[in-house]
Amino acid sequence: MTIGDIVEVLHAKVLCGGDKLGRPARTACCSDLMSDVLAFVNEKTVLITGLTNPHVVRTADMLDLKCLVFARGKVPNDDILEQADEQGLVVMTTKVTAFTACGLLYEAGLRGVPIEWPEEDEA
Repeated sequence: MTIGDIVEVLHAKVLCGGDKLGRPARTACCSDLMSDVLAFVNEKTVLITGLTNPHVVRTADMLDLKCLVFARGKVPNDDILEQADEQGLVVMTTKVTAFTACGLLYEAGLRGVPIEWPEEDEA
């Protein structure tokens, strides 16, 4: 799947990075808690969120994310979009909820970020 495919699946509007829609996207995560994203995401991925604050772009930069999808029709302000553009991120907005976006993308073949859980001692 490419980022352009994500745009189509979500009927999204690209806000910046439209020249990078051919990039591959193999995994996605969805969270409004950037601390969870930092804790569990360890590969280049697509982030689906409803947050439109600067922390989202900083998190994307720290993890070298490929794409930000803002759910529920949310659009970040111009400063955030400018930061994202400088980082080479693709940013889009979709009118669907984050839950629906995840379901649509999963149905289209995109999978979640694999999480390694510590092994539990067998009693």
